[in-house]
Amino acid sequence: MRTALAWGGIVTAVLLVAGAVIGFAVGGAGGLGSALSGVAVSAVFLAVTAASILIANRWFGDPLYVPIFFGIVLGGWLLKLVLFIVAIVVLRGQDWVDPVVFYVALVVSVLASLVVDVVVLLRMRVPSASDVTLPTDPDAGDFRD
Repeated sequence: MRTALAWGGIVTAVLLVAGAVIGFAVGGAGGLGSALSGVAVSAVFLAVTAASILIANRWFGDPLYVPIFFGIVLGGWLLKLVLFIVAIVVLRGQDWVDPVVFYVALVVSVLASLVVDVVVLLRMRVPSASDVTLPTDPDAGDFRD
């Protein structure tokens, strides 16, 4: 997840620059602010998800790890929902917001963060089985049933 945060930061920086240039070209100063706002909202959501998983993993090994983990991650999702509603309500009434540029920047940023998450998760080396005892070589005479 730290890798996802690092890559997410790099992708966010690239999207901020690209969004600023494209948003300004399309909608002037309002497009610039809208693109930056859309990318920023998406970046906060990416960070909340990864941070909640990192925080929840501190309880790994605890007998209550699973409920703690899901409680923290669900709390992060609820926090993102509240933050999204607040951001939309605050930005909706602003004169400088270009809704199309904001929407496109938000969608592109979300898709980019999903790509980052998928790439990081595909590169993780997590065992698919745990607590397994493999038999030894049967020819050596040390075979366990």
